[in-house]
Amino acid sequence: MAAGAFWPAARIILLGGVILDHNTLKQNTARLSIFSNTALVIFKLAVGLAGGAVSIVSEAAHSAVDLIAALIAYFAVRKAAKPPDEHHAYGHGKVESLSAAIEAALIVLAALWIVYEAVDKLTAGHTPAYLEYGIAVMAVSILVNWYVSGRLMKVAHETRSHALEADALHLKADIWTSCGVLGGLVVIKITGLTWLDPAIAIVVAAFVFKAGYDMTKKSLYELTDVSLPPEEEEIIANILTAHPAILAFHQLRTRRSGSLRLIDVHVILRRDMHLDAAHAVCDEVEASLEVSLSPCEATIHLEPCTCPDK
Repeated sequence: MAAGAFWPAARIILLGGVILDHNTLKQNTARLSIFSNTALVIFKLAVGLAGGAVSIVSEAAHSAVDLIAALIAYFAVRKAAKPPDEHHAYGHGKVESLSAAIEAALIVLAALWIVYEAVDKLTAGHTPAYLEYGIAVMAVSILVNWYVSGRLMKVAHETRSHALEADALHLKADIWTSCGVLGGLVVIKITGLTWLDPAIAIVVAAFVFKAGYDMTKKSLYELTDVSLPPEEEEIIANILTAHPAILAFHQLRTRRSGSLRLIDVHVILRRDMHLDAAHAVCDEVEASLEVSLSPCEATIHLEPCTCPDK
């Protein structure tokens, strides 16, 4: 039997004294990432092209990928927020996983482009200019991404949004690469070792490629309905085992659809239990699952115990 359902759009949280539903919060946070990444792309690209610093241009490309990721995340959370319809009985949560897969492909392409540009500059022996402006831009980039990534990750955890989490991880990676570029520019300014510029760009590309690889793996797992992590399935098992009316359970199956966890399980009850009592057991299990693994939707199949004394 199907034991109730939960839809994330119905949930609300209190933030700064203003009540916002999860979907509005996710969309507002995604917009913040769009605005910050747009500004960083413009500033990095302008300074990088003006001074011919491929490391800064590579960081502009990195931020451009983050911008595209933020745009995809924004439209993904809007689409995923739509309730189930005639053709999508489980809602539209998979859109978030699909958006993460697209973001991953863009990240890998950006990494390859950075390597190409860096090798070209390295063989040409190009000398970057306006390094002081590049240093200032990278410092600002680190501060902005530190704030925005923290905000994205906080909201991602509160709303269980994979699209926002992916965006936050991109920005965190951008912080580390920006630190590397900043340090390299300072060294170039002091020592005049211009080959460090394309060398740093190649290191940035390695970080970008790693982020793309990790995101590809995670999104493909979700799109192919991989089970929930073992620690989450253990939570489910503990909840079922702890209920006094449940004699046993089996055929536990789990997966994710965006931020929504989908749980399917067979539970064994006393064969003489009244239907009302059995339904109450399902409600209690659902409530416990919701507390520990929100948002989730459980489908519980009831079976009578075949033991003579039960």
